[in-house]
Amino acid sequence: MAANGSADEGCGREADERPGGEHGRQGHPPPPCGVHGSHATNETETGRPHAASRCARRGRGGVNARGYRGKRALDVVVALVALIVFSPLLLLTAVAVRVWLGSPVLFRQARPGLDGRPFTLLKFRTMRDAAGPDGRPLPDAERLGRVGRLLRASSLDELPELVNVLRGEMSLVGPRPLLMEYLPLYTPEQARRHQVRPGITGWAQVNGRNAVDWDERFRLDGWYVDHCSLALDLRVLVRTVSSVFRRQGISQAGHVTMEPFRGSARGGG
Repeated sequence: MAANGSADEGCGREADERPGGEHGRQGHPPPPCGVHGSHATNETETGRPHAASRCARRGRGGVNARGYRGKRALDVVVALVALIVFSPLLLLTAVAVRVWLGSPVLFRQARPGLDGRPFTLLKFRTMRDAAGPDGRPLPDAERLGRVGRLLRASSLDELPELVNVLRGEMSLVGPRPLLMEYLPLYTPEQARRHQVRPGITGWAQVNGRNAVDWDERFRLDGWYVDHCSLALDLRVLVRTVSSVFRRQGISQAGHVTMEPFRGSARGGG
């Protein structure tokens, strides 16, 4: 589960739970240039050109060949074991959400996955359906409540994403899936984050989560695309557990989670 952080999300709070259909906005904008193959130059963390993104290399298996050898197998084995081990916790959390927040128990929303293709993200619901006198949803801070804050701080709301991993829509480790509406706002360099499957947790999440600004977050996502490996994924998973227990980077200053992305202030990513 995401190291504490998100605008969705606890790591994952890259997007709030907004009313308007279980799959979020309809009529998703097409992925920008770069999502299906950017000509931007990959760079190492030191700024030197990187011949090819390790995780984004294609093989005979097409998109399934992306990532290091064994990444998909690791995802399936760990996700399956985690679902079995945490099944009692999943049940208790579902009951708590139903009792204190009502129905539906699961929050579903379309998010961009590999190559920017949409999939339905699954999370435990953390916000109430509360609206003001004008019928518009109340601010996130007022809809979140004590139970929602606890679920996000502990990252328990992320557990259903293990199902997304088993389906092949997500990976255990990768850039967090943000909102569909952000796709047209990305620079080609930022759009490279979609060259790999999105993750429950990621390199950006264990290096600040929601506490870092968007430009830094996208830089960290790009660095992961260029350097992902089994050793790095294991390192991220271990650091994620530590971050969850320490409850670090859950929100950005002045925001419940993270301020919305409105485009990069710097050109070219």
